Amino acid sequence: ETNEQKLHNIANELLQTERAYVFRLELLQVMIFYVTVIIVPPMSISPRIGDILQKLAPFLKMYAEYVKNFDNAMETVKTWMERSAQFKHVVEEIQREGKCGSLTLQHHMLEPVQRIPRYEMLLKDYLRKLPQDSLDRKDTENSLEIISTAASHSNTAIRKMESLKKLLMVYEMLGEEEDIVHPSNEFIKEGQILKLAARNTSAQERHLFLFNNMLLYCVPKFSLVGAKYSVRTKIGLEGMKVVETQNEDYPHTFQISGKERALELQASSEQIKKEWIKALNTAIAEFQQRNETFLIATAKKMEEAPQEVPSAELGLRAPRWIRDNEVTMCMKCKEQFNALTRRRHHCRACGYVVCWKCSDYKAPLEYDSNKMNKVCKDCYHILKGCNDSEEKEKKRGILEIESAEVSGNSVICSFLQYNEKSKPWQKVWCVIPKHEALVLYMYGAPQDVRAQATIPLLGYIVEESPRGVDLPYSFRLSQSKSVHSFSADSEELKQKWLKVINLAVIGETTSDREANGAADDHQEPSQ
Repeated sequence: ETNEQKLHNIANELLQTERAYVFRLELLQVMIFYVTVIIVPPMSISPRIGDILQKLAPFLKMYAEYVKNFDNAMETVKTWMERSAQFKHVVEEIQREGKCGSLTLQHHMLEPVQRIPRYEMLLKDYLRKLPQDSLDRKDTENSLEIISTAASHSNTAIRKMESLKKLLMVYEMLGEEEDIVHPSNEFIKEGQILKLAARNTSAQERHLFLFNNMLLYCVPKFSLVGAKYSVRTKIGLEGMKVVETQNEDYPHTFQISGKERALELQASSEQIKKEWIKALNTAIAEFQQRNETFLIATAKKMEEAPQEVPSAELGLRAPRWIRDNEVTMCMKCKEQFNALTRRRHHCRACGYVVCWKCSDYKAPLEYDSNKMNKVCKDCYHILKGCNDSEEKEKKRGILEIESAEVSGNSVICSFLQYNEKSKPWQKVWCVIPKHEALVLYMYGAPQDVRAQATIPLLGYIVEESPRGVDLPYSFRLSQSKSVHSFSADSEELKQKWLKVINLAVIGETTSDREANGAADDHQEPSQ
């Protein structure tokens, strides 16, 4: 290969880079200015590209602005994907086209940030192969200087974008279910590992994703399309410890112990084990250092921070809003903010920056002519004069009543076999609470915090000896198309249930019947 051919290949690669870039922009209709490089054919007497790039290179500085606005652009796309079904449909239709290479819009939005470094790399290679006496050398050197300056304006942002691109790849591997895409998150390491079971001697295949603030312990899905892994546990680096373990049957083992879970893992070799231990310990140390710095800075901020709005003055005067860039996490639940799923909101009563979950309340504020305003949970409770437990009770659904809560104050409760239509029989914990004696609650176990189903008994027809039921001591409840079959462990238990249910289906309770009986006994002597 001659030197002229080498120079032509570099120039051609510049052209192909530009063509691929412009093609993708047009494909996804992204409105970005671009530079077109015109290359003189190789058969020309004096092929040059430096003079052309020297004229156009200053325009590359515009990419610094693009990179600075990237977070806002990502947030805007995410918002409209959620808000507009039409926008989401159009984007997904385009993404499914073969020309998109099975990449998302977010991936294509990352393309511009990689463009300037590529020009810089190709021009350096071009200069190395360019003869010293070439007419194009001086112009090329000037072009490289301009492009290098432009690259220096956005190098930090480019590194952030590269990290974000890795996060997006992991996000897609996890089925877009785990909330990891955030500029403060940094992907460090991933790899296959074996997990040693505590109850037997088996080793199970698992996959680890290590970030600068957490470790994701995942299970392979073995699917041809969609998510490759499912997250089993998210373990925070705070308080995490990593130690080598000795196991005669399983070599190369180490243990990870965190607040959420402890795992004994086996690497495929001693080298990989040491790499994981080193990566984990480094990440833990850096996390602790950042945390200590954050606590010192927070303490200093607290000394300088203005006083909170007193409870008695909430809503009477406008608060001082905490600036968005002064916090990285919700000031109520302490969850990290991100541009995709946990955005910043301001409480109009206290001025705190909170997430959407903690600002899902509205209350009238006197300083705003008693108009309804978005407020945080704590301010809502103060303004409304109710506590957190009362509010939770109001919002709690009928299925979210804990089993232990109703079992301890019930008319009757016990295990029963339950069958609905053609489904198989299953053992459930059944409860009829005293405060709701006309409703039957069904739980999977006596300590469950949520009921599997409820049956409002009023109006049901009771069959005490139903036909076609395999199990003994059975009874059936039916109403229109709803049919529920039950089976008790004994005839005595069955009769206890029937006594309560037969009253409930006609709108009566055992306490009502006892009260009526007592009233009749009291009136009998006078009669």
